[in-house]
Amino acid sequence: MSHVTAHRRVKHLTGDKSITRPETLAVEEPLEIRVNGTPVTVTMRTPGADIELAQGFLLTEGVIADREDVRTVRYCGGRGDDGRNTYNVLDVTLAPGIEPPGLDVTRNFYTTSSCGVCGKASLDAVRLISRYAPGDDPATVTAATVQAMPDQLRSAQKVFASTGGLHAAALFSVDGTMLVVREDIGRHNAVDKVIGWALEHSRIPLGTTVLLVSGRASFELTQKAVMAGIPVLAAVSAPSSLAVSLAEESGVTLVAFLRDDSMNVYTRPDRVT
Repeated sequence: MSHVTAHRRVKHLTGDKSITRPETLAVEEPLEIRVNGTPVTVTMRTPGADIELAQGFLLTEGVIADREDVRTVRYCGGRGDDGRNTYNVLDVTLAPGIEPPGLDVTRNFYTTSSCGVCGKASLDAVRLISRYAPGDDPATVTAATVQAMPDQLRSAQKVFASTGGLHAAALFSVDGTMLVVREDIGRHNAVDKVIGWALEHSRIPLGTTVLLVSGRASFELTQKAVMAGIPVLAAVSAPSSLAVSLAEESGVTLVAFLRDDSMNVYTRPDRVT
């Protein structure tokens, strides 16, 4: 399997001084996800938890709803120049009766930044395929519990500590217990890995949980929370306008600008006590 870090020697400049020193880099490699042998997407990711990533991606795209919808997941093809398996091609075989994504969906997943679908069309698409809308979830969480989560996340970011180059996502119970954390070069991949973990552990829908992301709260990440039935999404940085709109329409509590002593609660503030 590929490693999650790589090492290079770099020229480091400080003031009028110059030294050559080793540097640790986060690995970025493509992962092609196939469904029933047909390529559906390629994502640039940090290797590791690839099966979680693929299953989380397919769930948040509405292709599958639970673990029983997947028959097998296996690495295939993908040969490097030396003839060895690069582990960069993953084939998901769906269970009998589960329809694979159509050609139009395969060509143009609406959550990608280049898809050209935005605004009301995106909101309508999520509403139509969402199975686990979290609007009625009775979850409540204290402000102090939410404010303590970023420190827990940072302490669990082992690869970020050595590279400074990865996003992270973590799932918490409403009492503040960290359930799982995943890192990746792509923030959306980190969330898919977390959701894929939940799928593997038969925890979908993810009621009474909090999803914390290390960066901003985009429409894409909010959509993934909606699709997994997560009632509270928290981000250490800013939200986008479309993320707030989707959270409001779907009944997700959206927290952003999360700090040790402050936060903004944009939607469903009744859940933060």
